[in-house]
Amino acid sequence: MPDEYLAKLIDVLSRHRLGLRDVEPDILGRAYEYLLRKFAEGQGQSAGEFYTPREVAILMARILEPEPGMTVYDPTCGSGGLLIKCHLRLLETYGVRENGRRRLPSTVAPLRLYGEEINPATFAMARMNAVIHDMETDIRLGDTMRNPAFKDTAGRLQTFDMVTANPMWNQNFSAEVYENDPYERFAFGIPPSSSADWGWLQHMLASLNDPGRMAVVLDTGAVSRGSGNQGSNRERAIRKAFVERDLIEAVVLLPENLFYNTTAPGIILVVNRKKRRPGEILLINASRLFAKGRPKSYLAGEHIEAIARAYHGWTAEEGLSAIITQEEAARNDYNLSPSRYVVSSEQEEVLPLEEAVVLLREAEEERREADRKLNEVLEFLGLDG
Repeated sequence: MPDEYLAKLIDVLSRHRLGLRDVEPDILGRAYEYLLRKFAEGQGQSAGEFYTPREVAILMARILEPEPGMTVYDPTCGSGGLLIKCHLRLLETYGVRENGRRRLPSTVAPLRLYGEEINPATFAMARMNAVIHDMETDIRLGDTMRNPAFKDTAGRLQTFDMVTANPMWNQNFSAEVYENDPYERFAFGIPPSSSADWGWLQHMLASLNDPGRMAVVLDTGAVSRGSGNQGSNRERAIRKAFVERDLIEAVVLLPENLFYNTTAPGIILVVNRKKRRPGEILLINASRLFAKGRPKSYLAGEHIEAIARAYHGWTAEEGLSAIITQEEAARNDYNLSPSRYVVSSEQEEVLPLEEAVVLLREAEEERREADRKLNEVLEFLGLDG
């Protein structure tokens, strides 16, 4: 940026008192978030590494509804937006107005917020975001999957009351990362190298205390890949283990074109170690709840309210939500895609390109494994030459 533009910007800002004592932190926070969003729009696909759309973050906070004094953890915190929305939700629910600002009364304990981020520049954004929002956070720079930063005095994973996260979808990790894990996070199975979605979910589950809950944004294929296929499938096997242990509480299918790194829809997967309705799973098809924007669509306030109301009310509503049992999930081969259970009047959904690529990679991985086993058999029979 040319010096003359910077000088003009400083001149404009100098006309106002913008300290945390002069301006409500959320005002400065919204300004910072606005700049992050504009930066994300300019960055295109790479923006998904640090920015979750504001409305999605608000929805996740509405689903979790954090209580005073809780610990909240984001293992892939990006610029810190998901943690901040949990803080703001607590402030909205329990805060009082004092001198034109909303504050928590002394009788209400604030959230204790923890985050980890692998990218140094994004880590700096998160720290700045927390300072601007006047929040006490513990955000660390590190590689969560290979060497998680938050451990107790015995070297075991620290656990939290809530987890909120939007990890990179379909990330690639080698099998060694899972097989040689010293924290015993992957007891439900090793994910395919083509997608770490269920690897992240197992890390987050291991980081969740006994009554804990989590809301995680993932690729839509995370809840359906492998279902209906003959033979074994690693993701389906892990998903089955989650269902059989009654950990999955809800799945929310989001609209297309919300996220900056893809036009594909995502899902919010809600895991609860102490489910309100044991044996049941709530599926919400919110794929038609959006407003058109430029360059991206977004969830309007009424859309967020409708989804939150369906989740907290635990209601089956035609065209929006359905409640299934563990047995029904098993009959459908552990396919938990809301579009399978909630009838939409719109045309049949089309497989997103990103999902097709992941399926192709999984098929190639399975073929290589089958070839390896076949070669072992042929070698044993002396037919390898």
